[in-house]
Amino acid sequence: MTDQLPTTMSFTDEQSMLLDTAVEFCKNNSPIERVRDLLLEESGFDAGVWSEMSRLGWHGIAIDEDFGGSGLGLAAVVPVAEAMGRRLLATPFVSSQMAVQILHAAGSDEQQAHWLPKLADGAVASVAVTEEDGNWNLAEVNAVLNVDSQKDKSLLAGSKSLVLDALAADLVIVSLQLEGSVALALVPGQQIPQDQITREIVLDETRRSYSVALDGIEVTEDQLITGSAALRGLAACEQTAWLLHSADACGGLDATIELVVDYLNTRTQFGHKIGSYQALKHPTVDMLMSLERARSHVYHAASLIASNANEVSRIIALRMAKADTSDAYNFAADRAIQFHGGFGFTYECDAQLYLRRALWLQYQYGDRPHHSAALQPLLLDVI
Repeated sequence: MTDQLPTTMSFTDEQSMLLDTAVEFCKNNSPIERVRDLLLEESGFDAGVWSEMSRLGWHGIAIDEDFGGSGLGLAAVVPVAEAMGRRLLATPFVSSQMAVQILHAAGSDEQQAHWLPKLADGAVASVAVTEEDGNWNLAEVNAVLNVDSQKDKSLLAGSKSLVLDALAADLVIVSLQLEGSVALALVPGQQIPQDQITREIVLDETRRSYSVALDGIEVTEDQLITGSAALRGLAACEQTAWLLHSADACGGLDATIELVVDYLNTRTQFGHKIGSYQALKHPTVDMLMSLERARSHVYHAASLIASNANEVSRIIALRMAKADTSDAYNFAADRAIQFHGGFGFTYECDAQLYLRRALWLQYQYGDRPHHSAALQPLLLDVI
């Protein structure tokens, strides 16, 4: 038996300050009308808002001060991701933060010095780590790097799916097989021909997701991350996704509850506000309770990351956060559709946008059954 899981959870002054700033910023820059306008634009996000985020220093929150960031760590990114989820603010923020964590965990000194200052200054990054079959085991990679010793070239072959913001990316970090082992390649965006990037149709239309054909893209040795470092990079990518997607879900869950309560206190039936009926009160209370539980999971995981707790404890907390927030958000958004009656099933109902985001997040980097299965041996060993 191992020691009991750490139970400490903290909310730092930096997180509180960032949350207050982010809530106000997202409220002003992502009203629901603007969210709907961006659905029709190819980029999917507002470049002006992205630049303003850079001015606020958000891109460099988790980047070390040596590279132009704030050095506050990944835990301090959580309030920003939560505020963005609350307002459905569409930006390449999360995918860029995943790339940052890969570089911190696995990049060479030269790779960090080259890319981290650019990312802190607002460069866009993405990760191409999902295969076409959607496998959640990131170490099972189909794309390969073929080394042609005669021509002194190394060329990629294969394709990736669900590559967020690929068209806008200044850097795409690609997982691949190199001589039978997993490796990563830091590919500048301009090295990927635009005709090899194809927009995917996904449920959450606030996202810009692409499939990327890698065939023929040349990779040099200084762009590679190999050996155990590549596995560390993939682990950092995955764990960052679990944490920030969970934070996004918490924000969206909060907004969904607000949407529901507002409607229940507005709509009248048979001379009574529909919020007075117990059949609607009880599920709404369940939503609120699930929000408190979900936030506890997310900030507990963030606290363990901030305190550099042991890896098993961090993974357990992160998997629990991802499993719980995904389902809680999906339940609340689904109830919001039902509570709005026939209008809820139309595209004009804002609850539709939150349900689409909830379903998207639910299946990114593992759903509840996936994480529950992975948690079982970890928890049985700990308890």
